[in-house]
Amino acid sequence: MRGIGPDIASVLQNELFYRSFANRREIAAYCGLDPTPFASGNRRHEQGISKAGNRRARHAAIELAWLWLHWQPDSALARWFHDRVGVATGRLKRVMIVALARKLVIALWRFLHTGTVPEGSILKA
Repeated sequence: MRGIGPDIASVLQNELFYRSFANRREIAAYCGLDPTPFASGNRRHEQGISKAGNRRARHAAIELAWLWLHWQPDSALARWFHDRVGVATGRLKRVMIVALARKLVIALWRFLHTGTVPEGSILKA
């Protein structure tokens, strides 16, 4: 796919996609891109992502999310990101890029596992 270079592809292959996963939640947890809820009594809130997974895979996924926005601007994932973020900058944009990285890793897993191309993405020649 456009935007996925040999460096990021090799990192994701060697650190993430060599394993078999049962579902999308396992992939997010392995990368450390899953949410960590806090619940105590009546208090419930999110604490952000866990960062407990594979650091190299997480860094590559976040870098790939930035590249995806540049090289695949008409894809459904890029439109989802731009609809949520709009013209915002700073913390909101960084939080949403991590969410996009999670969605992108899951979409790539589906592509490798079932052959389903992410909607609107452009394949390389």
